[in-house]
Amino acid sequence: MIRVTDVSKTFTLHNQGGAVIPVMLGAKVSVEAGECVALTGASGAGKSTLMRLIYGNYLATSGQIRVGDLDVATAAPREILQLRRDTLGYVSQFLRVVPRVATLDVVAEPLLTLGVDVEQARDRAAGLLTQLNIPERLWSLSPTTFSGGEQQRVNIARGFVHDYPALLLDEPTASLDPQNREVVLSLIETAKRRGAAIVGIFHDVAARDRVCDHEVDVSGFAPKEAA
Repeated sequence: MIRVTDVSKTFTLHNQGGAVIPVMLGAKVSVEAGECVALTGASGAGKSTLMRLIYGNYLATSGQIRVGDLDVATAAPREILQLRRDTLGYVSQFLRVVPRVATLDVVAEPLLTLGVDVEQARDRAAGLLTQLNIPERLWSLSPTTFSGGEQQRVNIARGFVHDYPALLLDEPTASLDPQNREVVLSLIETAKRRGAAIVGIFHDVAARDRVCDHEVDVSGFAPKEAA
């Protein structure tokens, strides 16, 4: 479902004379349906860079990144947007939403984009918010006013509201108390059972051991001059 083949990435520093900085060389990751693969390595090794390459936020310098039938490395922007709508979900560490939009609608928005009935989408969103212990009295408020842990749970609810065939999870249990950590791990396990292919970054070793089937150390993809 997700296959990264011989992917390399450089950054060009235009404000420093066009200096080219190699950050990744020959990256390889393969994730089948129903699998969760953890990206590991020290801070700065390139875990988040690889995640952003898969999601299409960064353009690969070379190589192939297939999510389903689409090569993200060569896809047109409209194709990547469509992939994100129906196939590839992403739970980042930071909640980025339009201010003043109610939390219930923030969570329901991925379903509404797919044309799901408003009431059905809100019912699904309400179920996840309840499961993640966000009080109903907060659902009409913007999540920009919430605590860090509450925002993370809203982010998770939004990421799991649609049954994406592929998921990217960046520290999904960070900032969570034990009760909500358990809820999130159960959501991941449920997604795996329905066949989702998942790539995750988990600094929580116990969580990683519980839900991940394999690990890929991205330190092995560092260019020799950066190793």
